[in-house]
Amino acid sequence: MKEKTIDYVLRATWMAVSKMYNEEAGKAGSTMATGFALLSIDPEKGTPSTSLGPKMGMEATSLSRMLKTMETKGLIERRKNPNDGRSVLIYLTKFGLEMRDFSKGVVLRFDEAVKENVSEQDLKTFTEVANTITDLIANKKIYNQEIELKNK
Repeated sequence: MKEKTIDYVLRATWMAVSKMYNEEAGKAGSTMATGFALLSIDPEKGTPSTSLGPKMGMEATSLSRMLKTMETKGLIERRKNPNDGRSVLIYLTKFGLEMRDFSKGVVLRFDEAVKENVSEQDLKTFTEVANTITDLIANKKIYNQEIELKNK
């Protein structure tokens, strides 16, 4: 395979972005995953712990471990949901809000740097391609289709 596959380009790009985010987060004693969690929690209303996992694409056990670490570091606090005593809402602490702002700044700086170096049309095309790939995967239009073709 002389030509790089689409999969390779996506993986290599995401690995570079992930490494960059982890390096930036590390400067503040954090991780990319923690930053993503901070950005996924509603800063005013809190967020139900049950909706955080799907929002972040994480399994419940991994999320639970991360939330426990975040709570230990003083980034979040868990409170019973006043509307449903069985569920828990995750709220950001003052320190959590500060770290959320830091994470938001890192993400916005990345966006800014890309927009300074990539044309608006290329970014639009990139977004359209990424959305198409996501749609193909979500609607099982890649591998299920192959199986159907083999069965004909």
